[in-house]
Amino acid sequence: MKEKVSGRQFVTEMCFGCGQNNHTGLKGRFYNLENGKLAALFQLGDEFQSYPQRLHGGITAAILDETLGRSILVAEPDCWAVTAELTIRYKKPVPLNVPLKILAEVTENNRRLFRSSGLLILPDGEVAATAAGTYMKQSLERIADTEGADLSRIRIELDSDIEYFE
Repeated sequence: MKEKVSGRQFVTEMCFGCGQNNHTGLKGRFYNLENGKLAALFQLGDEFQSYPQRLHGGITAAILDETLGRSILVAEPDCWAVTAELTIRYKKPVPLNVPLKILAEVTENNRRLFRSSGLLILPDGEVAATAAGTYMKQSLERIADTEGADLSRIRIELDSDIEYFE
């Protein structure tokens, strides 16, 4: 599977899932694909360990939730949303310190909410987990306390650093 990247999604400076300046965060990188899906890349180290050399299941849930929740941005780049429901099926242990890929897509979309599904893919191509979620669309002002916030740190645009997602 080789998909063309149409652009890289913005990040928020201190977000746990995507913030590149959050020293305890997951530092996910998110790419819109020309086929309408969202691809994400993570490489998580020892600080996210559960059992030896295994990613904690809660962190697996977090990276799936972050990616599924951002999948709406492919079609609606100014949309913000919060998780209403998330279901995860764990299929294989997830190793640490290896590139992890997530593919997500919106499966239903209306004015107030959307549903998304996704796969966590290991370097050997095996699916380690699947997820499905429901997300409520909300304005940024409703989700966060933006009064007095430096809005330039909330939406940081990035140039794409890859052409294809494999």
